[in-house]
Amino acid sequence: MKILVTELMWDDGIEELKRNGHSVDYDMELGRKRSELLQMVPSYDALIVRNETKVDPELLDAAKNTKVIGRLGVGLDNIDLEAAKARNIPVIPAVHANATSVAEYVMASMLDASRPLAEADADVRKGNWNRKYFTGSELNGRTLGLVGLGEIGHRVAKRANAFGMEVIGYDPFVRPFDHILMETGVRSVNTLDELLTESDFVSVHVPLTNATRHMINKENFPLMKSHAYVINSARGGIVHEQDLVDAVQSGRIAGAYLDVLETEPVQKGGALSKVEAIRLSPHIAGLTVEAQSRTAMLIAGEVMKVLNGGKSLCAVV
Repeated sequence: MKILVTELMWDDGIEELKRNGHSVDYDMELGRKRSELLQMVPSYDALIVRNETKVDPELLDAAKNTKVIGRLGVGLDNIDLEAAKARNIPVIPAVHANATSVAEYVMASMLDASRPLAEADADVRKGNWNRKYFTGSELNGRTLGLVGLGEIGHRVAKRANAFGMEVIGYDPFVRPFDHILMETGVRSVNTLDELLTESDFVSVHVPLTNATRHMINKENFPLMKSHAYVINSARGGIVHEQDLVDAVQSGRIAGAYLDVLETEPVQKGGALSKVEAIRLSPHIAGLTVEAQSRTAMLIAGEVMKVLNGGKSLCAVV
């Protein structure tokens, strides 16, 4: 069968599809070529996308022969799930495939905030020896607040525990005896405001929805500690970016680590890019070599299950 891949997919996943007799057309920039994509998609049995391809009713109407959509990642805000369901097209995300990589990104952010080694290196190379300035602080004893207690939050919590951190979490969908509370020792709090007030680091792990858009903003930044950091590796738009800029520039909080933005790539010369204490990365939290391979192989395998007449346990519709 014919499979169209519109964004970056690791080679081993593509080769797995080909080894099993499928024809694969791969253009990692196709998600940005809307008119070309609309012309091509009618002849394909499966569509594999990442986060830039807009899978909306227009595209789904054009995809007359598409039997399954694979998503190389877990965020689904670029896919109209109701429209896919109405057309009986299952959507398969790469459930948990990049969770470890995202968790390690969060740990790397906290370590960088506590011990800025890159800055120290640059300063030493200038001939300086500022031991007092680069003294830093420990993660041990600090409080990490997790907004969202799903699989990624669970893996972050386990790693933070190993560093001696106290981990608290806010998630209205987590029940009292769920494993992240019972087995990882996360202390659940009742409100986002409570979490922001207590945390030295706030790490976001929720999908972008109407309920979560701009959930961290100028109304609740004043609740945070002045030395606190926000880490967003989930979706741009959950943290209000201009409010964040204002909070950091005014000294209300210490800084932030943003791997995701409302508009990607970053706007050159925009407010975010001018604030040194807001560290930016190009949506790479889940893009380690290992995670890329796991994601590609999982999606290849699950898409083939559906094409062969079976069902995927990872399907969301």
